[in-house]
Amino acid sequence: MSWIGGKKSSRDIIIPKFPLYYEKYIEVFGGGGWILFAKPPGNDFEVFNDFNSNISNLYTCVRDHSAELIERLRFVLNSREDFDRIKHIISEKAEIGDVQRAAEFYQLIRYSYASGCDSFGGKPHSMWSNFPLIEQASRRLQKVIIENRDFEKLISAQDSEVSFFYCDPPYYATESYYENVGFTKADHERLRNALAGISGKFLVSYNDCEEIRSLYDGCRMFSYERLNNIRQRFDGGSMFGELLISNYDMDERKKNPPKQISLLPPMKFSVFTEFLQQKKSLQVQMRCCSHLSLPALNCLVYVVRYTIKEFGLLTAVEAAELTDHAAADADRHIWRDIAVSVRYICVLAVKHNLHGC
Repeated sequence: MSWIGGKKSSRDIIIPKFPLYYEKYIEVFGGGGWILFAKPPGNDFEVFNDFNSNISNLYTCVRDHSAELIERLRFVLNSREDFDRIKHIISEKAEIGDVQRAAEFYQLIRYSYASGCDSFGGKPHSMWSNFPLIEQASRRLQKVIIENRDFEKLISAQDSEVSFFYCDPPYYATESYYENVGFTKADHERLRNALAGISGKFLVSYNDCEEIRSLYDGCRMFSYERLNNIRQRFDGGSMFGELLISNYDMDERKKNPPKQISLLPPMKFSVFTEFLQQKKSLQVQMRCCSHLSLPALNCLVYVVRYTIKEFGLLTAVEAAELTDHAAADADRHIWRDIAVSVRYICVLAVKHNLHGC
């Protein structure tokens, strides 16, 4: 969701800086949710928090009442009069679970200038085009805990040795943009103090400035630049300095890349060369693999990657020649080349009685 300070342009930089291991992911200043929605789901306990009750209410309604929310948005108007009628809700506290309030807040976001919710944008936009996104977000949020708490209380409640806190607070000297949540300059120090005493790990996003570097002196830091979207209209190519701050090594994922695990017992290379010489018989046998379920195919993807890497099993030309006709049903969200290779490995497994691998 578009929101002030959203991390759409930085998510591919931030997520690789996550720690290698954690069991609880807590997004302390959720905002537009760009990092939560970009990270792989289902591998950890996830908490999404924002002190802005309108944001927490919106995401709660997306998760729990997506169909009703869509219906309430179906006939809203992209007009200044309608915008001015509801924009007062920005400065008012929302009751969590209020679907009508969530629809109005979403309307303000979509129809305001730069998603600021305070001035009408005056640009054409079809609300209906957002309905598939709301449905996808609802599915993604089903196992996510949504909170509306002060960051200090949240951090204290969720801290453990396996907790990882990602914090994207209002940037230093931009506190006035967040009047409705009351974040002040003193809160930057309060956040630093809250993070300094935790047992888990933290990663904080900030604007790169001397005040923040001094405040977090002693922590690990990584700086980078991104396009300054606000200044592009009158200062093309202007860049904005960003700073990531952590209490762990942000390069630990790079230093410990994932390793492929073999699901097959050791085989002689002759096993594979034998089959490369039997192209016609393989074409017939591969037709028998089309009954495999999608979970089975997904599991075998790992086998394929290992065998191709270790043995140079198939070239692209050989794969196409062998299985053009057998990969016709590869539209089940499996890439064509992976689907082709999976069927090939199935033949190997069946031929060599590796059913239990």
